[in-house]
Amino acid sequence: MARALKKPRWLALLEGPQTLGKGPKFWAPFLLVLLAASAYPLFADGYDVGNNVYFFNWAFMALGLSLIWGYGGALSFGQTAFFGVAGYAYSVISINLGDAYGLTLFALLAAVLISALFAAVLGYFLFFGRISGVFLGIVTLSVTLVLERFMSQTAGPEWRIGAARLNGFNGMGGMPSLTIPWPGGAIALFPDIPLYYVTLTLLTLVYLGLRILVNSRFGNVLVAIRENPQRAEMLGYDIRRYQLAAFVVGSALAGLSGVLYTSWGNYITPASMGMTAASLPIVWVAVGGRSDLTTTLLGTLLVLAGFQALTIYGSQYAIVVMGFLLVATVLVAPNGLVYGIGSLLSGRLRRRVREREAV
Repeated sequence: MARALKKPRWLALLEGPQTLGKGPKFWAPFLLVLLAASAYPLFADGYDVGNNVYFFNWAFMALGLSLIWGYGGALSFGQTAFFGVAGYAYSVISINLGDAYGLTLFALLAAVLISALFAAVLGYFLFFGRISGVFLGIVTLSVTLVLERFMSQTAGPEWRIGAARLNGFNGMGGMPSLTIPWPGGAIALFPDIPLYYVTLTLLTLVYLGLRILVNSRFGNVLVAIRENPQRAEMLGYDIRRYQLAAFVVGSALAGLSGVLYTSWGNYITPASMGMTAASLPIVWVAVGGRSDLTTTLLGTLLVLAGFQALTIYGSQYAIVVMGFLLVATVLVAPNGLVYGIGSLLSGRLRRRVREREAV
C-alpha cells in the first residue's frame, strides 16, 4: 500500500481547528475571489478602485482586533489609538525625509514599529497589572480619547517636528504617498491602481499569516486563555505573555491601517482617534464574527460598504444603524452574523454529504 503523503506543516496550519474553511471547497472559492479582486481594476474606474483601497486599509485593524478580542478574549477599545499614532508618525517622518529614494517605505516600517512599541509599553502595564474584562476596555478607550484630546490642542506654530506641523484639530496634510525604491528612481504607488495591488497583496499575506499564527501552538494557547484563563495558567502557561504578544501584533496591524490610510488620503486628523472612530471596529468585528479571521474580514468589508452607503444617502442615520446592528448581533447572533450564516450553510452541507454517503 502506497504511503499517504503528509501535508506540509504550513498547509496544516492554514487549515487548523481555529479557523473556518479547509480543503478544495474552501481554497477554490478563495482563489476565485482573489483572482476577481486582482482583475477588478481592469474593469473599474479610478474612483471605485481607490474606494476599495480605502476598505482594504481598515481591514488590517479589524483582523488585528480579531486576534486580540476574538482569539485572546481581551476587548480592546484602543485600536484607533495605534492607528493614529502610526498615522501621525508616518506623516512626521515622511514630511521630513521626503519621498525620494523610496524613503516613505522606511517611514511606513518605522511608524508601524512605533505603534508596536507603544502597544508593548501599554500592554505590559495592562496585562502584567492583571487588568482584564470591562476594565481593559475602559483603560484602552481612555488612552484613545486622551491622545485625541492632546492632538486636538496642537494647533499652534510651536507644535512642529522639523518641517512637519501637527496642526491640532485641523489635522496634518501634505505628507507624500508611498513609494517603492527602484533602480533609476522610486516608484510612486499613486494613482490608485498600483496602490490597490500593493494593499491587496499585503492584505492577503496578513490574512494567511494570521491563519498560520492562530492555528499554531501560540494560537491554541491563546484560545485556551480566552476560554478559561485560570485553567491555562494552572497548566503552566504565562498567560500575560501570550496576551501581550497578541496585543502587540494586533496593534501593529492597527498601525499598518493608520499608515496606509494616511498615505492613501495624504491627510489625518485627531478625529481618527475619537469616540466614534474607536467604536466602529468593534461593530465590524462583532458583526462578522470575532472568533474567525475569514468572517471578520468579510463582515468588515460588508459593514464598511453599508456604512459608506448610509453616509452618502442618509448620513444622519449611519451611526444609529451601526449601533442597532451591534445590538442585534449581540442579541441574535453573539458569535457574529457572518459567522452564524457560514456555520449554518456548512452544517447543511455536511448533513447532505452524510445523507449521500448513507445512501
